[in-house]
Amino acid sequence: MDRATALALLKDVLAETVRADGPDLNVRQAAILLRVSLEPGPHTVRGLAEALSLGKPAVSRALDALSGLGLATRMPDETDRRSVLVQTTDRGHAVLAGLGDRVIACERANAAAVQKAAAAQSAQKSPDNIKPTASSQPPVSSKPVVQPSASPSTGQRDAGSSSHAL
Repeated sequence: MDRATALALLKDVLAETVRADGPDLNVRQAAILLRVSLEPGPHTVRGLAEALSLGKPAVSRALDALSGLGLATRMPDETDRRSVLVQTTDRGHAVLAGLGDRVIACERANAAAVQKAAAAQSAQKSPDNIKPTASSQPPVSSKPVVQPSASPSTGQRDAGSSSHAL
């Protein structure tokens, strides 16, 4: 996939996401939710901050928002009381499933549009649709072509010369 196609797909997915019912996540929140959902855990605030090159306060603010929306939870780490573990909720998984479905639908729609455009372009280049040009037509002679015709009285062909016998 080239850059233009990738950006067109992202544009379409974001447009569909804006139209859909559901939480309006910013990019940071979406990145954290995706990382927690798709990568093996356990996930900590410190680990997420390092993985995303963010400060811990930025991750904490994003997690506050995700928790408020019911998409993620924070629980104390039983093995290290200083650390907090982050998990995606069932609602968070459902939101991401909807996002994944929108990505698939937009990618299929874009692929179908590309195939349709290619078919239309191919049909325009088809020999049935090519109109003859001046260079593809046979040369035209300036002399009239005389076709021999049958004489009505004899039924024989007249060569187009005079009627006198030689």
